[in-house]
Amino acid sequence: MGQPVREYLLTLCVTAAVTYLLTGPVRKFAIAAGAMPEIRARDVHREPTPRLGGIAMFGGLCAGLLVAAHLTNLKSVFETNEPRALLSGAALIWILGVLDDKWGVDALVKLGGQMIAAGVMVLQGLTILYLPVPGIGTVALTPMQGTLLTVALVVITINAVNFVDGLDGLASGMVCIAAAAFFMYTYRLWFGYGIEAAAPATLFSVVLMGMCLGFLPHNMHPARIFMGDSGSMLIGLVMAAGAVSLTGQVDPDLLNQKAGGLREATHAMVPVYIPLLLPLTIIAVPVADLFLAIVRRTWQGQSPFAADRGHLHHRLLEIGHSHSRAVLIMYFWSALIAFGAVAYSANDASMWIVLGIVLLSAVGLVLLLLPRFTPRAPMWAQRLVPPRYRRVVRVPAAGAAEAGAGRSGEAAGEPGEERRAALAAGLHGATAIGDRSRFVDRRKAGSHH
Repeated sequence: MGQPVREYLLTLCVTAAVTYLLTGPVRKFAIAAGAMPEIRARDVHREPTPRLGGIAMFGGLCAGLLVAAHLTNLKSVFETNEPRALLSGAALIWILGVLDDKWGVDALVKLGGQMIAAGVMVLQGLTILYLPVPGIGTVALTPMQGTLLTVALVVITINAVNFVDGLDGLASGMVCIAAAAFFMYTYRLWFGYGIEAAAPATLFSVVLMGMCLGFLPHNMHPARIFMGDSGSMLIGLVMAAGAVSLTGQVDPDLLNQKAGGLREATHAMVPVYIPLLLPLTIIAVPVADLFLAIVRRTWQGQSPFAADRGHLHHRLLEIGHSHSRAVLIMYFWSALIAFGAVAYSANDASMWIVLGIVLLSAVGLVLLLLPRFTPRAPMWAQRLVPPRYRRVVRVPAAGAAEAGAGRSGEAAGEPGEERRAALAAGLHGATAIGDRSRFVDRRKAGSHH
């Protein structure tokens, strides 16, 4: 069992390394190609930032699959059509995303392209064949039912990831967490129960982790490059492909035999039972954001694809969380749901798992309710912590002398009246809401982006 782990680790490292090394040149290419759209009203960043990061992620995907095809234990995965189906659909969705990042694509055209990419994967055999239904058992699907369900799952997952891609490092980090939980689940099915049909999903999750890990260093706040639709739709499709491969190809009756009984099989299939499709459990936060956005926009008489600032991450910023803190809170909820579902399927003492999830959920709610709380280090450790956590020594007012000192301090780089007013309003270096006049003036003065 150690040999497959080493091969998966090698595939992960190669995918991450290629993605990381390609992102720098891709950033320069995006700047030269002018793929730096103007800042929109719903955007959080304050300076034009290049997109097209999906080009590097697609390169990492190809490199990971190429390496895996020559490894001993993973070579059998390529005897099926599933890797080829994934690559075909990924290429189509990637091209569509690149066109959208550079020139912009209408929402309906984008939706049609997503459906075509899903249809191409279905034509090559990557489709849902049957579903496990609680209390009924395995339900075989007709080709039409399987096609419609597969296309719907792929489109929902792609748009869920695309909708959540609103803060630096948010989408790539959340998908990486989901892929890690997905890998643990599929690896257990493959090597724990000997179910060969889980092998493609295991490989897809490893490659997806590598793509996200390789891109994250360039995308953390403040981001030097965005993945754009070429990246967000791509990782959404890879996630959906792994889910379709697992949910639609693994026979629950076979798992019943391998697990040693109906009760054990039911335990192992819990992430599939709730809510029948594993990816919707693992990326529950983006999917919830997606459906809330659709309800909110249709209720207001807008198109479901109309952009706004009502997403979960926008609300976290509005109630006072910093950019980095909002991202970490979203990471926390994603990890709690994803790993909680996997732990529940793997442990017989599930009541303790449920209690642990409830406890951690309470901790998460406390974090949500304390947006203004910032830890303060003792005086002796002031130089060891980031500037935002250092104590500010306040000097009492002294009339005109203070005004003169304030002007000289501002000239030397200390906060002036305008800066102190912004700090009093709750804006600081890690909060991505509010204008900085010097950035705006710089663009007006001579920036051509």
